[in-house]
Amino acid sequence: MKANRLYLSCALLPSLLLAACGDQNTRSPVQAPGAEKSTKTEVLEAGADVLQGKEPLRNMNIYLDGFHFYSGDMQGQMEAHHFCTKLNEDVIQAVIFDGNTADAKIMGVEYIISRRLFEKLPVEEKKLWHSHRYEVKSGTLVAPGIPDVAEHELMEQVVSTYGKTIHTWHTDRDKELPYGGPQLMMGFTQDGQIDTAMVGQRDRRMKISTAEKRRQRADIAAPDVLPGADAWEKGEVRQFEVTQRASAAHQH
Repeated sequence: MKANRLYLSCALLPSLLLAACGDQNTRSPVQAPGAEKSTKTEVLEAGADVLQGKEPLRNMNIYLDGFHFYSGDMQGQMEAHHFCTKLNEDVIQAVIFDGNTADAKIMGVEYIISRRLFEKLPVEEKKLWHSHRYEVKSGTLVAPGIPDVAEHELMEQVVSTYGKTIHTWHTDRDKELPYGGPQLMMGFTQDGQIDTAMVGQRDRRMKISTAEKRRQRADIAAPDVLPGADAWEKGEVRQFEVTQRASAAHQH
């Protein structure tokens, strides 16, 4: 089976490269304040682009689009564009943006781990993580621009994983700069939770169908969610608090 999957992935590579057109259709809703870039800045950027290495960025070769909500606030929902690096077969790290064009703002990060690693987490730590089972099976999590067969294979891997997501710029609310503290985010777990109008807007913009994705993924085996994940469903809401503490230097 593994050999067949490897063959399939290799055979799809040319198609994946040609089909990498699922981005550049979602602009950031935020206009950051500040002066226009000067000619000097643009020249410096051009030079840095040629001369400096960017290996961590080059390894962000998986693009996933889905939806999050604030832990403890189901009404605070937003679309999230994940640009991911697969560190190994058990760990993925992603930088999350509020769009997929050049003006996109970094909203936060997500760490994604396998079921095997999630099982080993301490009990309290598990409460910070959410499952991806529903996101995959419902069709709301997508990999824009790649062929359906490749996306299906990718979702077979993601369906049993768990994510820990922290947003630092709440661009659904803060339209200028990143205010306040970081927020723990969660993923949807059943029908009736997500704003269908928001999903519809995404689908029209990206020319996809969440309903069709759901139908295509009906055959994906989805193990039960492990105890501890999606703790908010059981009233175990976790959220970060920002405390103001005077530094030792200021106390003297």
